[in-house]
Amino acid sequence: MSCPYPPCINDVARPIAQLGAIDQFESAASSWYHGMTVSLRKRMSHGVYFRLAYTWAHAIDDGQDALVAGQPATVQNSYSTKSERGPSVTDQRHRLSVSWITEPRPFDPGRGLLATVCDHWRLSGVMTYGSGRPAQARVYGDPNQDGNTSNDRLPGFGNNAFVGPDYATMNMRVARRINFGGHYRLELMAESFNLFNRDNKRFGVSDNGFWNSAGQFISYSKSSYYPAYYQQPTSFMKAMSAYAPRQIQLSLRFLF
Repeated sequence: MSCPYPPCINDVARPIAQLGAIDQFESAASSWYHGMTVSLRKRMSHGVYFRLAYTWAHAIDDGQDALVAGQPATVQNSYSTKSERGPSVTDQRHRLSVSWITEPRPFDPGRGLLATVCDHWRLSGVMTYGSGRPAQARVYGDPNQDGNTSNDRLPGFGNNAFVGPDYATMNMRVARRINFGGHYRLELMAESFNLFNRDNKRFGVSDNGFWNSAGQFISYSKSSYYPAYYQQPTSFMKAMSAYAPRQIQLSLRFLF
C-alpha cells in the first residue's frame, strides 16, 4: 500500500485470513497497595462527639481485578507488563473524613422558657474530602487493530496516567425532640447534603474507572484503517458532568 502521508503503519497480515481476533483470558494481573490510616476520636461526653480519619494510599496494578471491576480487564498490550503497570482505578492518595455530634445545653433546666427553647437540640455533620482518582485517556477507533475498541489509549502515556478532579462535600443535620408527656413526642429535623454547594466535577465512569476522550483515530480512506491520524478533542481532561448539588430536606415526625 502506498504511503501518501508518511510515516504510515501497514496493516497486520494475519497468518490465517479467515480468523479474526482471538481472545485469551488469564489470571496474570498483579497489584500492589501501600496505605496508612490515622484516626482521632473523642467519645460522647458533655454532649460532644468528634471523629477524624485520614487515609493515605497508593494502589498500583497492571490489570484490573475482575472481582473489583465486575468484568475482566482489557489491557492494551498484554505482552508488556511495564507499559500496563500504573495507578489502579481504586487508587486515591488522600481521603479525609470528619464527623461530629453535639447536644448543646446552654441553660439549666430551671431557667424555664430559655431552657425549653434553647436546649434539647442536636447538631451533627460529616465532612468528606477525597483527592482525584486516576483517569484513562481513551482513544476511539481501534488504532492497534486488535478488534477491541475499549482498550486503546493516547500514545506515549501509560495506564491511568492522568488524575481526575477531587471531591469534597459537607452534610449537616439539625434535630429537635419535643416531649408532650407520656408516649407522645414530636421530632423536627432539617438536613442538608453538599451544604456549601460545591461543584464536584467528574469524568465519565465505567466499571473500569474514570475515562476521558483523548482522541479519535480517523482513517483517510473508508476502505482501510491505514494510513490514519489522531484527532484531538477540545474536551480532553474537561469534566462534562458533576455530582449532586446542594439538597435540603425538612421532616416532622409525631410518635405516639
